[in-house]
This record gives sequence, C-alpha cells and structure tokens, in this order.
Amino acid sequence: MLNSKLHEAAVAPVRQQQRGIVLLLAIIVLVAMSLATIGLMRSVLTSNRVAGNLAFQQSATQSSDMGVERAVAWLEQKSREQTIDPAKPTAPPTPANKLFGNITAGGAEPYSYRASRADPDPVTQQTWEAFWNATLVANNLVNTLPVDAAGNTVSFVIHRLCAFAGDPLASNCESSATLSSSTQTSSKSSGIKLLVPSQTYYRITVRVQGPRNAVSFVQAVVAI
Repeated sequence: MLNSKLHEAAVAPVRQQQRGIVLLLAIIVLVAMSLATIGLMRSVLTSNRVAGNLAFQQSATQSSDMGVERAVAWLEQKSREQTIDPAKPTAPPTPANKLFGNITAGGAEPYSYRASRADPDPVTQQTWEAFWNATLVANNLVNTLPVDAAGNTVSFVIHRLCAFAGDPLASNCESSATLSSSTQTSSKSSGIKLLVPSQTYYRITVRVQGPRNAVSFVQAVVAI
C-alpha cells in the first residue's frame, strides 16, 4: 500500500507537466494560425486594391480616346474653314488658314490651340505632369471636357509641331514629304506630274484624371 501511494505521488507531477506542455503547444499553434490568417487577409486586401487601381487606370486610358477624337474633329474643321475677301465679294472663298496662328478659347472658339510646339524641359528632366501644371494650365492652354460617366475628367492640349507660328512652309514644321504623282494623258508618251501637298503634323496630348487620383497621359500625332 505504501508503494502504491508513492507511485501515485510520482505520476501526478508528470501528468501536470504534460498538461502544461500541451497548453503551451496549443497557444503557439493558435498564434501561428492567427498570424497566417492576418497575413492572408492583408494579401487579399492588397490584391483587391491593386486590381481596383488597375481598373481605374485602364478606365482613364480608355477615356482619353474622347479627347483625341474631339481634338481631331476640331482640327479638321479649322483646316477646312474658308474666308471671303470683303474687297472682292464676288471672288471665290479662300482658305482661312486659322491653324497658322495661336487660338485662345473664348467667344466662337471653344478650344485653345498653339501653332508652335512646347515640351517639358529636358535639362531639368521635367515630367509631363509638372509641365502640364506649371506651363499649360498657367497659360490657359488646357481644354477640359465635362466629367464622363466613369468619373474621369478629360483634358487636352493641341500643339502644331512647328518651331514657331505662321505659314508651315516658313515655320520649320514637321510634315509629311511632298509626293509627286503623274496622270496619263491621251498621248502615251507624255504625262502631267502633280505635286501632292504635304501634311503638317499636330500633337494632341490628353490628360485624364479619374477616381482615386488615377492620372493617365496619352499622346497622338495626326497629319492634316
């Protein structure tokens, strides 16, 4: 009987020690699982945020097409405008050449336009965002459209790719090459060569600002 009591007294501390170790292991596993759950939740939230930002960025880029189309339509309209000399009212109309000079929005003119190019300062490595705010916005050269259904604000600036304003032939403009084509006359041995006039290049810079401060720049060069 004495031996039985001694055996029970020796086993009791061992069981208590085992219970303590199991509790410690359970706490460690619980902490590890909690940290893993928190990490997984943060990863999911980050992925959702990145996906949302990419969606807003893509939406802003797609909205830039509206600015390009509006600028191209305006350029084509201006290039076709004609005028009549008051001194010769019976004479046929002549091209107005409105795109030879700068245009400021106001009155009958819905958009501003510059007949010479302007670029960010390459010496200071100026960004387009800084150039947009410091130069274009400050000089009222930015044309802003109403906010679209996606919440994007589309703005655009039109520059003629010339060194200065005036006649493109004397303004050092970037233009397509002058092409020559021949038309066959009734005589097979002769033909008339026609000079196809060159087209001047215009650069359209579109800036789109959307929700969550998503900003996208898109440029298009058109020949008219």
